[in-house]
Amino acid sequence: MALTDILLQQLVNGLVLGSFYALVALGYTMIFGVIKLLNFAHGDIYMVGAFVGFGVLALVSGLVGAGWAGIFLAMLISMIVVGFIGVVIEQVAYRPMLSAPRLSILITALAVSLVLQNGALALTDGQVTAFTTDLGFGGVSLGTVYVNYTQIVLVASAIVLMVALELFVSRTMYGKAMRAVSLDKDMCRLMGINVQRVIAVTFFAGSALAAAAGVMAGVQYGRIWYFMGFLIGLKAFTAAVIGGIGSITGAMLGGLILGLLEAFATQIPGIGGEWRDVFTFAVLILVLVFKPTGLLGQSEVERM
Repeated sequence: MALTDILLQQLVNGLVLGSFYALVALGYTMIFGVIKLLNFAHGDIYMVGAFVGFGVLALVSGLVGAGWAGIFLAMLISMIVVGFIGVVIEQVAYRPMLSAPRLSILITALAVSLVLQNGALALTDGQVTAFTTDLGFGGVSLGTVYVNYTQIVLVASAIVLMVALELFVSRTMYGKAMRAVSLDKDMCRLMGINVQRVIAVTFFAGSALAAAAGVMAGVQYGRIWYFMGFLIGLKAFTAAVIGGIGSITGAMLGGLILGLLEAFATQIPGIGGEWRDVFTFAVLILVLVFKPTGLLGQSEVERM
């Protein structure tokens, strides 16, 4: 295979992987932007979304089949269900801790992650679950480069969701309220904004996007398991840092950049696929050292 064909194939692989990272990173950056919480349970929300989507697809496959109609229905229901799960987690675990020291709420996020992870472990006995669909292996060939229809649809779906989120944040009243709350919660309360409701909507949106990414990952890779959210949660955090945590556009950009970096890095002579994670976290360290605000992030002065 020629070098050009290898690069084009890795471009496709990087875009698919980056779209997953971007969707999960959006939840990280939205929640951090509003309540300054690094929600380390977010990767496990992604895992829960995959299992909910799997369960819904199994239920509806007898009615609409396990093709794209069933997958999109499963994704939609998973987004709604997991969105409400995110709201419940915020109200039960995070809301009572909002006035506590930052370390306390961070430990709470880790505890929520362990609860979700071990709950899935208990339900599945730690076994890998096959995410079976009726999708074929058809696609488009560009020379020796092959792009299947599943990859095309998943990337297009991720783009639609990211654009929808950007329009929601920039054009709707709730979106404007989110941006206001991220700047000054006390002033928003004085202006009559229901800050708790805005935070709940933020958790719903972020969790729904993570659920969509989880279903997409199940469709793409054909398997899900209880530990699948751990590594992608760390990588989505890396993507959010690269783009500038707190910036929605930055999270999208960071996810795509990280996906492309991982795909192309494995083609460097002497670096195989087993070095992909090492490369990812090396990039995180370099960004934190030389550009801690990320590509599109802005420095903040914390008032005492």
